[in-house]
Amino acid sequence: MGNADTLYIVVPCYKEQEVLPETSRRLKEKLKSLIEKGKIGAGSRILFVNDGSKDETWPIISRLHEREPDVFSGVNLSRNRGHQNALLAGLSTAVTRADIVISMDADLQDDINAVDAMIDAYHNGFDVVYGVRSKRESDTFFKRFTAEGFYKIMQALGVDIVFNHADYRLMSRRALEALMEFGEVNLFLRGIVPQVGFPSTTVTYERAERFAGESKYPLKKMIAFAADGITSFSVKPIRLVLFAGIFIFLCSLIMFIYAVITKFAGRSTSGWSSLMASIWMLGGIQLLALGIVGEYIGKIYNETKRRPRFIIESVLDSNGEKNG
Repeated sequence: MGNADTLYIVVPCYKEQEVLPETSRRLKEKLKSLIEKGKIGAGSRILFVNDGSKDETWPIISRLHEREPDVFSGVNLSRNRGHQNALLAGLSTAVTRADIVISMDADLQDDINAVDAMIDAYHNGFDVVYGVRSKRESDTFFKRFTAEGFYKIMQALGVDIVFNHADYRLMSRRALEALMEFGEVNLFLRGIVPQVGFPSTTVTYERAERFAGESKYPLKKMIAFAADGITSFSVKPIRLVLFAGIFIFLCSLIMFIYAVITKFAGRSTSGWSSLMASIWMLGGIQLLALGIVGEYIGKIYNETKRRPRFIIESVLDSNGEKNG
C-alpha cells in the first residue's frame, strides 16, 4: 500500500443545492492537503452522486467538474433511487478508478478531519475503516434513544453491525471489489460491509450539526430504513412469531382444559368481556404475524425480479479506469 494511492471521496447527494458549495470547498481543501502531504496520489477525486435531484444539485456538480476536472467528478442517476443505491452507484464507479474510497454524506455532519486517521489506518494494513461517532450529545433525546436502540436490537438479532457507525467509512479496492459481489436488491450497506471481511478498524469522530438544508431522513424514512436493516439480515422476527404462536397455542389448551373442568363442575358462566378480549388479542397477533411474514415475502419478490439497483445516466470524470 503505497503513499501514491488514488483516493475517491464518494458523496451521495439528494437536493443538496444549499450545502454543496461549502461541502465542495471544504473537501477540496482536504484533498489538496492530503496530496501535498504525500498521503494520496494526484489523481484523487471528489465524486458527487446526484440521486435524481430536481433542484440545482446536478448543475452545481457539472459546473464544479467543468472548472476543476482534476478535483471534482460526478455521477448522475436517471431517477431517485434512495441513499443506499446512490452510494453504491458511486462506489461501483470509483472501484475501477481508485485504490481507496471514502464515503460520506454531503451535509458536512461527518468530520472530514477524520479522513487523515482513516488513511493512516489504511496504510497500517486495514482494508475497511469505520467512522464511529464518539458521542450523540448533538442529537435530541428521541433520536439518540431510537438510534442507540436500533443498533442494540440489530446486535441482539445477531446482525454483525458496527455500533454508532453510519456510512462514513474507508474501503480498499479489494474490499470494494468483494462488496460488488453482493447482489441483493434490498441494500443495507451497514450490515453488508462487515460481511466482506478483511482487516478492519474504527476511527472515532464528533458529528456536527447539519451545515444547511433539511435532513433527508425524517422519522418515516428512518423507520423504513430500520425495518429494511432488520429484515434483510435476520430471520429472528419470524422465529419470534413462531414462538409466540406456540405459547398462545399452549395457553389456549390450558384455557380449554379449564373450561371443560368448570363446565362439569357446574361453575361455567358466559363472560362476554373475556371472550372479546381473547378474540381481539388473537386477531392482532395473527395480523402481526402475517405482516412480518409478508415483509420477508416482499423482499423475496423484489430479489427474484433482479431489477437494477440504479441506472447511471451520465458520468463526469477525467480519470480513466485503473487496471487491477
